[in-house]
Amino acid sequence: MATIIPFRGLRYNRDKIDDLAHVVTPPYDIIDEAAQARYYAQHPANIIRLELGLTYAEDTANNNRYSRANQYLEKWLEEKILIPESQPSLYLYEQEYLVKGQPMIRTGLVCGLKVEPYESGTTLPHEETLSKPKADRLQLMRATHSNFSSIFGLYSDPSQEVSHWMREATEKLPPDIDITDEDGESHRIWVIQNATVIQQVVNFFHDKQIYIADGHHRYETALEFAQEMREQNKPGYDYVLTTLVNVYDPGLVVLPTHRVVGNLSDLTVKSIQEQLSALFEVREVGTLDDLPQLMAQLEEHKNDHVFGMVAGEQLHFLTLRDWETAAQLLPSDRSQSWKSLDVAILDNLILDNMLGIGEAQRRSQDNLVYSRSEEWVIAQIRNRSYQLGFLLNPTQVQEIVDVAQARDKMPQKSTYFYPKLITGLIINKLDI
Repeated sequence: MATIIPFRGLRYNRDKIDDLAHVVTPPYDIIDEAAQARYYAQHPANIIRLELGLTYAEDTANNNRYSRANQYLEKWLEEKILIPESQPSLYLYEQEYLVKGQPMIRTGLVCGLKVEPYESGTTLPHEETLSKPKADRLQLMRATHSNFSSIFGLYSDPSQEVSHWMREATEKLPPDIDITDEDGESHRIWVIQNATVIQQVVNFFHDKQIYIADGHHRYETALEFAQEMREQNKPGYDYVLTTLVNVYDPGLVVLPTHRVVGNLSDLTVKSIQEQLSALFEVREVGTLDDLPQLMAQLEEHKNDHVFGMVAGEQLHFLTLRDWETAAQLLPSDRSQSWKSLDVAILDNLILDNMLGIGEAQRRSQDNLVYSRSEEWVIAQIRNRSYQLGFLLNPTQVQEIVDVAQARDKMPQKSTYFYPKLITGLIINKLDI
């Protein structure tokens, strides 16, 4: 099954960089132009120059953001701003953060993961990808032969063996990296070079599958790049920078993405309630100020296909009456695991069938916006910016695994793994 390896990661030289928090960023795909400019200004060696460089009107095929990324990389290596590990290593990565005021710690293993076609069943996706982001990442890999942002993968280890081995190897050692990012989240890295521990961890994954949580575009790009290099008789490019987190890790958090609907001319609260009553039990919970009670009820019934609806001045609690009846109304080419997702039920049976917001409209967000904040949803309905809000429970990690196992793909905006992995702590240069 999965093949992982230790690698000689590039890390920022602490003799050259006083505060690593000034040179790291979130993943490239959540950085807008304003944030890009801010990271550029933050430090002349910020990882943004490698991961998401500026573009200029006078760029050419030979002088562009990708060629400049490689120039910076080579310059920083020459100036020892970036230095390679003394020997191949694995890395223990801890992220400490808050969710609704509760402190959490998520533990990951940073390694090189062998890229294999999805058809092999070794690494499984759960979402669709787009060609444009892959083309961008491929050009960057061609220019730099490097991975700057880690793929986020999941694996199953109920006994917490990998975590135990890594803790055993590092428990008496201070972290090699310990920073607090701009959001107040802590990131700690321990370098693991103990040969026995490395071999234990590598062997553990021989019969394991990996599920991509985040980074599908990067994984597929790395696979394509490895194939290109093999065609040039250049093997050894088969591994991609990956952070693996156990699905049983207590710090693994998936947040929900709520839906807010607007610009529907014929929509009334009464009409949607009448339509909903055919499939759902609809119960009033209280006013918009009773949001905490609604969210508590959603959590309590998280296995029962329940939703919160915000309409007018009222909160409503929706409970699916009969899943088997509902499943017959969902696309027939989808797996049972997919049909069991709350997001699939909401998007297809309510947004599409009842409100006429089909998949194309959901993608273009013509009548629909997404938010991870239930308070924001309430505010939009309260000030009448939108007509309806739908609140969901988070997708459960096992549901993601089940959909991937069924070789199916999750609906859009189904998963938000929190927090994101930070970019710039460890770089994987493939030809070191």
